Amino acid sequence: MKLLTILGPTATGKTSLAAHVAAVAHAEIISADSRQVYKRMDIGTGKDLADYTVGGQVVPCHLIDICEPGTKYNLFQYQQDCYDAYQDIRNRQAEAILCGGTGLYIEAVLKGYQLSPVPQNDELRSQLEGKSLGQLTRMLEELKRRNHSNMHNTTDVDSCQRAIRAIEIETYNLSHPMPQRQLPPIDSVIVGVSIDRDERRAKITKRLKARLEEGMIDEVRGLLDSGIPPENLLYYGLEYKFVTQYVIGEINYDEMFRQLEIAIHQFAKRQMTWFRGMERRGFHIHWVDAMLPMEEKVEKVLAIWGF
Repeated sequence: MKLLTILGPTATGKTSLAAHVAAVAHAEIISADSRQVYKRMDIGTGKDLADYTVGGQVVPCHLIDICEPGTKYNLFQYQQDCYDAYQDIRNRQAEAILCGGTGLYIEAVLKGYQLSPVPQNDELRSQLEGKSLGQLTRMLEELKRRNHSNMHNTTDVDSCQRAIRAIEIETYNLSHPMPQRQLPPIDSVIVGVSIDRDERRAKITKRLKARLEEGMIDEVRGLLDSGIPPENLLYYGLEYKFVTQYVIGEINYDEMFRQLEIAIHQFAKRQMTWFRGMERRGFHIHWVDAMLPMEEKVEKVLAIWGF
């Protein structure tokens, strides 16, 4: 059977759905989440590891907890790791489900993006240090124009650190024609989990409160106490950005909650924008209502998949 991809914005319950489908199909899940690759970053990334146990059966999952917090995992690494995991699953005659909300990661795998790694340029980083996010954004836009690449990934400029890395990549591409690495595209049946905007906002707020009660602040404090510099956690954005700012005293609790809540809502909106863009770029996504009973959703997904 083809790879099944289950995607959707945050707080739609796609992980639980994927696990329930996998339990019926005896399939294995490949995570498509850019932050769940990090160990000890559990609550803030929403790993919800309990979701992978369905009816007492543990569903195998790949590409979760594969690197240390404080490091910078990237699209190049993910594409290779995902392809390797998929080949491993298929070689064992098992079915595979790609599940997550990082649209760029999903699209790179399904389309077979041609990517190459770019080394860190300490001299360039020194030159860029101290520049404002606005200045860095303008530099990046000019480099992308010269490289004929699109400013498609807004997360490139949601912090100075990310913008500098994006400039580093574009600068390297400008002066080093890179050998392209070919990974084949993967044909996939794609299911999207959709949810009403107001319902999504309510679920995001409820989940944020629950995660804070479950120890998200202690998780961030523990990462900082282990020696990870605050700027490294700020790099990961969302929960790790705002909770770190709270822990180190830059903002108070109410400010943290309000700003984080807004940021997650905006993130979910960007995710949906990306998925709609995928449809315009030729991907066919079968949308399933997140609010349906689990049994009904599983039946619909299995029928779409042809299981």
